[in-house]
Amino acid sequence: MTQVILSIDQGTTSSRTLVFSISGEILFSAQEEFPQIYPQDGWVEHDPEAIWSTVLSTLKQAHTYAAERDLAVAAIGITNQRETTVVWDRKTGAPLYNAIVWQDRRTAERCQALAKQMPVETLQAKTGLLHDPYFSGSKMAWILDHVDGARARADAGKLCFGTVDSFLIWRLTGGQSHVTDATNASRTNLFDIHTQTWDDELLNLFNVPRSGLPEVLDCAADFGICTVLDTDIPITGVAGDQQSAAIGQACFKPGDIKSTYGTGCFVILNTGAEAITSKNRLLTTVGNRLNGQPSYALEGSIFMAGASVQWLRDEMKLVEDARETEAICEALDDTGGVYLVPAFTGLGAPYWAPDARAAVFGMTRGTGRDHLIRATIESVVYQTHDLFAAMEKDGVSPKALRVDGGMSANSWMCAYLADILYMPVLRPNILETTALGAAYLAGLGAGLYDSLEAVAENWTSEREFTPSLSAETRESRLADWEKYVQKLLS
Repeated sequence: MTQVILSIDQGTTSSRTLVFSISGEILFSAQEEFPQIYPQDGWVEHDPEAIWSTVLSTLKQAHTYAAERDLAVAAIGITNQRETTVVWDRKTGAPLYNAIVWQDRRTAERCQALAKQMPVETLQAKTGLLHDPYFSGSKMAWILDHVDGARARADAGKLCFGTVDSFLIWRLTGGQSHVTDATNASRTNLFDIHTQTWDDELLNLFNVPRSGLPEVLDCAADFGICTVLDTDIPITGVAGDQQSAAIGQACFKPGDIKSTYGTGCFVILNTGAEAITSKNRLLTTVGNRLNGQPSYALEGSIFMAGASVQWLRDEMKLVEDARETEAICEALDDTGGVYLVPAFTGLGAPYWAPDARAAVFGMTRGTGRDHLIRATIESVVYQTHDLFAAMEKDGVSPKALRVDGGMSANSWMCAYLADILYMPVLRPNILETTALGAAYLAGLGAGLYDSLEAVAENWTSEREFTPSLSAETRESRLADWEKYVQKLLS
């Protein structure tokens, strides 16, 4: 029988399960969206049961597809929206509260208070991260402090908490495995990325008891046996979505860089065995950990990429389908001087301004629908440039960018990205690199691949975009963008 891998891609707005061949070809994909919950300004939640039901449904569809074609499922890989936090009962598996999503800003004041207790330099030296509500530690503490009796139950060892991967593995294995991988652990602000352990000083700072945290494993490891299908299948690969995309993009060598354009935009630069501490507010994170050896990365996080296009579609009703934006952008010479700074949930790297809010600048009586649409797409490109500028200040100058994620299907955006970054932009044949990375990790964990080099041989480019915009126009637009960002922040 032909062997295949099931890859669960649990994202911010939907859950998917894909069937991959060993060569990395997508054979089948099932996807289901779930509701976004906004209880207050700056709060974003998901119902963990909605996450679970969509994962289980798509997983069963993918497994049925394989079974009907006599394909042997060798392993399951999982990739997930990072930082999003769930707390659940160790005995029943029932969540205590909605999942607090990575975009959520409710713990901003708490993070500011923690910064007075531990200087950011000390935190960064341990975790590679900053004092920001983006990360999981303050979210875990919030749930323990705001759900009646949760703190006492946690102290008594009756609760489990972790990121979405941990919750899914718990459910998939019938409560037999409470584990995570090093990439997800590295996004909590509780994990020392140098010693690769939960850190007592950080646990005390955030007031999160060690007893509820998962065991941290390599990205390709034995995470347990999935028992919810007709046949038992090992779970052998796990990584947070952005690290998983870097693996799917074969960014295995220092200097390799990818940018994923999904709900947010995330740029990850492989720095190998060296954990470079950014002096320009980028993050140092675990890129992967295999055979006990961590490989590190510099990362820049933009909170609103595809989510800004969703705003155009769902709230503003300016497009019916995101795919319309490409032709609209192509038809215009420029935005007519309009700039959108999409700080709908604050600004991420390199600004880290959780209280900032979105604004449109430069509108005139002649501003129309299409100008705003193109300004929205351009904002994603300008934010990417901000990340590259920060990396350059940190002494790193990439030579080419690999892109993926739903927005990268927009060829106009990719071409403009090449113009503004002034470097080649490479789009792979398979854009679903996040799910592909989890499949590759599961394949490594199951012994289907013997090395990263074997995985890298599967990567191919579908199209290369090269710069064509004049330097004068490029510099002028970037100067205007920077001017409006500073207005927003002032």
